[in-house]
Amino acid sequence: MNTATAGARRLRVGVVGLGRLGKRHAENLAYRVPGAELVAACSPLEEERAWAREALPEPRLYDDYADLLADREVDAVWLVTPSSLHAQQIVDALRAGKHVFCEKPLSLDLAECERVLAEAARYPQLQATIGFMRRFDPSYKDGFDKIAAGTIGRPFLVRSQTTDKNDTDGFFVRFAATSGGIFLDCTVHDIDVARWLLGKPRATRVFAAGAVALHEGLREFGDVDNGVAICEFEGGKLAMFYASRTQAHGNDTHSEVIGTAGALGIGHNPRANRVEIYDAAGIRNECTPSFFDRFEEAFLHEARAFVASVQGGAESNVQAGATLADALEATRIGNALRESLQSGQAVTL
Repeated sequence: MNTATAGARRLRVGVVGLGRLGKRHAENLAYRVPGAELVAACSPLEEERAWAREALPEPRLYDDYADLLADREVDAVWLVTPSSLHAQQIVDALRAGKHVFCEKPLSLDLAECERVLAEAARYPQLQATIGFMRRFDPSYKDGFDKIAAGTIGRPFLVRSQTTDKNDTDGFFVRFAATSGGIFLDCTVHDIDVARWLLGKPRATRVFAAGAVALHEGLREFGDVDNGVAICEFEGGKLAMFYASRTQAHGNDTHSEVIGTAGALGIGHNPRANRVEIYDAAGIRNECTPSFFDRFEEAFLHEARAFVASVQGGAESNVQAGATLADALEATRIGNALRESLQSGQAVTL
């Protein structure tokens, strides 16, 4: 699809995967993203297709990904599928002439990441983007802009965390066999944020450790429900990460950047809104219960940026989003953290 064509009509999108996050993306694309038209949706599960019939504006429904790719009325695919499928699904979409947005990770396997990058190079006219949505969160974007303006001098250290409310239903334990572990599932966002805020330095060495505080079933998969890590980058830059699946108060995602002339914090208080409660227990505010709530705006801005960049004239949006190469580096570092956790030794990259 050339720029002239894109400018004349909306980008026709097909969503693949209608689980808890896929539904959010589908609703955003259908109702909240100017320039986008949700024309198709794909899921192998009848209950998810039934949801689409009720909730979406009459998209063409498919139970097979190949059939959606064969639809000539689809310009771009939006992949919200299991991680193990991402690499091949991106390749298949590019070969079918479709632009691609894919949720993280690009792949859990480095060789697969590299294969996708090589394939994407054959289709420079098509855009392929990985969903590291924090880059589009208004607070993270403001922090990035202030760092770029020199507000805190030269940044050299990032402390970042992703901590989720404890899930007594055991979803993370069931997911552990295919998640890649806590660092590739959760910390991969912090890895991308750290590289982004520090100017995309190359990682040189990592060390990780973890504990099983509540979810004993994770031991079977060599995973933990709380993990900490240190990542050294070239040029003396550092990052410190914390990931947790056992918080009592809700999703608590925040970052801090320390520079030579100051520091800035992003999201230290995970408040759901600006209401404060004063009672016998003290003064408090309610927290964001899940990452959906914390990053609702980011998911929306991310979708709008992807559509605008495909339609042309939005080079800044292209640069703001995570590239396939960024996703490869996040996977490389995440894999090294998992190796360090399992071996108890630092890993040199």
